[in-house]
Amino acid sequence: MRLAFSTLGVPGLPISEVVRLAADTGFHGVELRAHPEEPVHPGLSLTKRVEVVEQFKAAGIEILALAGYAKAAAPGDDDDFLRETRGLLELARDLGAPWVRVFPGGGDSGAAEAEATAVRRLSTVAPLAADLGARVLLETHDSHRTGAAAAPILREVDSPWVGSLWDVMHSWLGGEQPEETLRQLAPYLGYVQVKDIASAADTTPLPPGAGVLPLAEVTELLSRAGWDGWLCWEYEKRWYPDVPDLAEALGSVREHLLRLLSAAA
Repeated sequence: MRLAFSTLGVPGLPISEVVRLAADTGFHGVELRAHPEEPVHPGLSLTKRVEVVEQFKAAGIEILALAGYAKAAAPGDDDDFLRETRGLLELARDLGAPWVRVFPGGGDSGAAEAEATAVRRLSTVAPLAADLGARVLLETHDSHRTGAAAAPILREVDSPWVGSLWDVMHSWLGGEQPEETLRQLAPYLGYVQVKDIASAADTTPLPPGAGVLPLAEVTELLSRAGWDGWLCWEYEKRWYPDVPDLAEALGSVREHLLRLLSAAA
């Protein structure tokens, strides 16, 4: 398995600093938050896109994914989701990123309506994803936080260009055991997002291994299944300002994840 970290929790961090941190700490890739307040977003000019690619290429670091905020199951007009996702997919094509993250976001709809909406929208964007060469991943989050909730949508869409991002915290908070989550998502799995938290009632981020999330069990299950993909550590200082700075945390995070992978091998 290969290791990445996310820039979700560090608003406005320059790409040069992102690349330097990844190279200095031995991470193989980075998940970039694709938002207008960030250096990388769908409104980026072609010149800037080329500059981003060149910086990552020079350091030998991969752009793992673009984390967008389009909501596949949310109520409202399909056009908003399709427009946002198209912009993300075009950006992913230009940057060479294999994946684009979307959320379910169907909490304001009934379960059946939310599922039908997500199936319709994801089925619509699947051919575009195929044309542009980047896969859309539905994160286990909000209204569909477990594998059991997300998998029926992915089965119905039935496209290799639409898959799943397994957020370990959300499936665990949803009461689902890791073995069941992996069973549900294995045919669709893009990559796995990990972190650690104090408790179900207190989701303040902690260093991996210092909290309650079953990270050792997850890595063992993935290894036993022969899965050789990406583990991406989610960093959230943006929402929890008291956690250590990214530069302080990365080295020990990588060491702990490597220990988990070694123990699972």
